[in-house]
Amino acid sequence: MTAVLDVPFTFTGPLVTSRLVLRLMTSADVDDIHAYQSREDVCRYLLYGPRTREEVAEKVGTYSRAILLERNGDYLQLALELRQTEDAPGRVIGDSYFALASVEHRRAEIGWTMHPDYTGRGYASEAARAVLELAFSTLRLHRVFAELDPRNDASIALALRLGMREEAHFVRDMWFKGAWADTGIYALLADEWRSQRRPGPDA
Repeated sequence: MTAVLDVPFTFTGPLVTSRLVLRLMTSADVDDIHAYQSREDVCRYLLYGPRTREEVAEKVGTYSRAILLERNGDYLQLALELRQTEDAPGRVIGDSYFALASVEHRRAEIGWTMHPDYTGRGYASEAARAVLELAFSTLRLHRVFAELDPRNDASIALALRLGMREEAHFVRDMWFKGAWADTGIYALLADEWRSQRRPGPDA
């Protein structure tokens, strides 16, 4: 008998990793989030352009209320807070997107955005793995995919580090910021996730 997706699920959080806290956004995060969502280089491959502080504040208000995963399209948009240390205060350095794509087929989408000052340190991988653990172990999903711009080398490298495989490359299938653009699909199955987390014989 096939396992049933464990919904409805209410995110009470947070998800805590060794260096990060993944939690719901609050109004106190607006300046940190605006610091990267207002940048042209960050938004280059995103569906939206650079946002004003007012636009960020409006989005944060909406995201802060998105806590229930029950139906297709339900989502979480979590702040990636760098945990406070003796040398530096905690601050939001990015966000993680997670959405139910099909409850029937136990499928969801994952996405990520990072402040460029904090890339190259493994934070995005750390956060994404926490979200995948929620997806596969808590919600009992079958498949998680990421929809990426094939020109976005950094996001593709992250998807591959997470164990995802390229499943599709659609050519000029999307009207994107004034021109036709390609779309890449990368995905990971639950048994693949469990396999890569299982210690090997030499572990």
